[in-house]
Amino acid sequence: MFTGIVQTIGEVDSITAQDGDAQIQIAAPGLGLETVAIGDSIAVNGCCLTVTRLTENAFLADVSNETLSVTTLGDLNVGTLVNLEKALTAGQPLGGHYVTGHVDGVATVKQLESAARSIRMQIEVPQPLAKYIARKGSVTVDGVSLTVNEVGPTTFEVNLIPHTLDVTVLNRYTVGTRVNIEVDILARYMERLLTASQVSAPA
Repeated sequence: MFTGIVQTIGEVDSITAQDGDAQIQIAAPGLGLETVAIGDSIAVNGCCLTVTRLTENAFLADVSNETLSVTTLGDLNVGTLVNLEKALTAGQPLGGHYVTGHVDGVATVKQLESAARSIRMQIEVPQPLAKYIARKGSVTVDGVSLTVNEVGPTTFEVNLIPHTLDVTVLNRYTVGTRVNIEVDILARYMERLLTASQVSAPA
C-alpha cells in the first residue's frame, strides 16, 4: 500500500530482457535504500514492484510481460526519470490517499495550460475507467496522488502546484505523454457493494 506522495525521483540505469519479461535497475540515491530489504515493494510511476536486488544507490526489480503491456513501464528507456515511493508503514502519515500500486489503465495527457504558478493538466482516460473518477475525488497519475478539478465524459483535469512540479516528473510531460492511472480504491469497492446488493435484492 502507498500514499501517492512521491518520495524521490529515480533514473532507469538498465533494462535487461529476460525470456519475455524484463529486469530493470533504478538509481534511487534519495529514497533511503538503507531501510529497504529484498522482497519489499516500491512504486515506480505508480506500479508496485518487488525489490529483487539492492546496491548502494539502486534497486533491481523484475517486470512481467503483463505489467509491461498494461502500464507505461514498457515505454521506459535507460535514462528515463521516474517517480518513486516506498510502501506505507504503520504509523506513517497518510498525506495523499490509499494507493495500491495496481495500475487500472494507461491514459494520455490531452492538454496543458498555465494557471498562475500552477499547470492545469487534462488527461483522457479509457472509457471503462471514466466512471470511477469524480470531481474533487482522488486519482493517482504515475504514482502521484492528485485531486480532480473537473471531469468530462472521458477526461479529467488536475492542477499541478509548484511543489508537485518540483518533486515529481510530471513537469516533464507534454501533450501525448502516456501515464499510468489508478482510480480511488473506494470507488471500486462502492461499485462492488452496489452491484452485489442489486444482484441479491429480491425480485
